[in-house]
Amino acid sequence: MSAVKEPEPIVILMSSEAITKLSADVERVLAPRPFRLVAPGDPQARHARIAFVSRDVTGLSTKHRILAPTQRMYDALAAAERLEWVHVHSAGADRAAYVDLLRRGVLLTTSSGANASVVAQTAVLGVLYFARHWPQLARARQARRWAPLIETGLPRDLQGQTAVAVGWGPVGQEIGRLLRALGLELIVVRRQRAEDQPGVKMVTHAQLPQVLPRADWLLLACPLTQETRALIGRPELASLPAHCTLVNVSRGEVVDEAALVEALRSNALAGAYLDVFATEPLPADSPLWSLPNVVATPHSAGFSDGNEARVSRMFLDNLGRWLRNEPLVNRASL
Repeated sequence: MSAVKEPEPIVILMSSEAITKLSADVERVLAPRPFRLVAPGDPQARHARIAFVSRDVTGLSTKHRILAPTQRMYDALAAAERLEWVHVHSAGADRAAYVDLLRRGVLLTTSSGANASVVAQTAVLGVLYFARHWPQLARARQARRWAPLIETGLPRDLQGQTAVAVGWGPVGQEIGRLLRALGLELIVVRRQRAEDQPGVKMVTHAQLPQVLPRADWLLLACPLTQETRALIGRPELASLPAHCTLVNVSRGEVVDEAALVEALRSNALAGAYLDVFATEPLPADSPLWSLPNVVATPHSAGFSDGNEARVSRMFLDNLGRWLRNEPLVNRASL
């Protein structure tokens, strides 16, 4: 009688830090299947069928400046010829390394939704920052000048104003919920047609030129795709009211940055709260650093101390689905 052949261990590529934190959870999900967790540099990494790209892997790297630890993971992914599925900590999958995986036919899933509430809170912070004339108050404080808003210009009530939100994924929906709670009317620009909701008008990208003149606030929370790249260019910026403020927590490439600078310099646009940029890190010579009507933050809208646990739960949930041959959540596509 021939011996029963033991199943081949499932090789999973992840960082050393992730291995330390998740090995027990992975064992719980995969039991009794044998598995092996390997980090970049391990000779077994080339046999990986699954990979998890955690936040510690990308660290301070960006799409435009890839640091050594990130590159080691990217190289390991590229060398893993048996790779079937990769889960990434980010909500987007527009980094070149991820696009290459998709072109290879590797299944890629994201952590879309893990930081949705945090990003939405940051976007609404941008609205409140400008709505309550905080730049003006901050300059007065730095000058030790008592400048009550009653004599320097009363803020407009937010209630009844119109926000145009581009994107209706987890972030866009949470932005909408918070803005509606503040009393704003909402126009949502999305790829697919949908029914209006109470206080929320739904339009498609093709209708964007029609709704921009109504915007008191323009909030961008869409993924970067061929359709959304440079979606907000000179014509779109020119059609916005001069009192409108732009808030971008999506991707810098969604906006024509040169045209945005021109609009801000000429006061054709009241202000901009920007967490993302066409090139990151934002170059030191960019005028966006010094324009008085701009708040520029270093792509940090989604950071919080709870994100790591939420992302790990998403990966482990998909790992169970993968084992059971069920559809995975948050599949990315080209």
